Amino acid sequence: MDAEFVPRDTDAARRRAAARAGRVAAGASELEQRLADLLHGGFASSAQAGRGPWEETAARMIDAQAPGLAAQARELGATTGAGADWAARLLERCALLHTLNRAYLRVDRLPEGLAATVRGRVGITVDTAALASSAPPVRDHWLVLSQRDGGDGRLVTRRIWLHGRETGRAALLLSYGAGGRAPELSLTTGLELEAELLFHPAARPLRAVLADRHAPPAPRAAPPPGGDTAAALRAYGEALRDDPWLESWPVVLRDVIPVPDPRLGWQLADARGDSAISVDARCDDRRGLWQLAAVSGGEPVTVFGECGHRGFLPLAVWGEELVPLQV
Repeated sequence: MDAEFVPRDTDAARRRAAARAGRVAAGASELEQRLADLLHGGFASSAQAGRGPWEETAARMIDAQAPGLAAQARELGATTGAGADWAARLLERCALLHTLNRAYLRVDRLPEGLAATVRGRVGITVDTAALASSAPPVRDHWLVLSQRDGGDGRLVTRRIWLHGRETGRAALLLSYGAGGRAPELSLTTGLELEAELLFHPAARPLRAVLADRHAPPAPRAAPPPGGDTAAALRAYGEALRDDPWLESWPVVLRDVIPVPDPRLGWQLADARGDSAISVDARCDDRRGLWQLAAVSGGEPVTVFGECGHRGFLPLAVWGEELVPLQV
């Protein structure tokens, strides 16, 4: 009996997946038309209209079962008219979104890794059961590097970064809380847990799901291997080559000194060279930077964070122990 029903379930799942793929493709085509209308009408008229039209577009992307495209549409609305250079930033985001739309409409012709990345970017995720059947889990001793919450008032998103001691891999765990509630998954920064992770398919797999745990969490003092600021920028550039929509890449900076500059903003300067990396300007008024400076005391420190096109977002620093930063 079981052998008779498995093919039917599989066929039903394929039909559902095909139907959703069609709805997402229709959403991507509609969004492409919206971008064309924006460019033909000019950015000035878009600024006058405000966020309303983009919120409507985002709602239509949700109807098309493309939450990733919906998030991009909301980001366009948030960028429009915000700041002195908003038009340049809006054009950049439009170009990236256009590339994503066109990539999804040709997703069947893309290499496997890039195709998986594109599907993930538009919001088509793989459930845990499918992950478990598609690739073996990765077992390691995973150090919890940071845990940070963010949200838009409707949904709280928790980002937890891990680093595998033996594999050297980075992993990002995402969990969500609706209605302002805290997400259920919570891991203490600085602890290490022996566990298995299931990674989502992508050209550069980062997002993972926590599977089986094999031992209770225990403290770990030693930081992962790191590099200088040039190595951090190179790592982000290499990752960006495989995923053009990548906002940032996790890196560990060794022997850097935080320096506040009234003209350039905060910098992390290499203690053994003359190069530096700019801190993400969104952190300039956060106490986490002064917390970082206090731990450093003007001496070189090891810092974990996300390196991206906006600069470096510091998330944790090693003093006597791993200290999470409030940025």
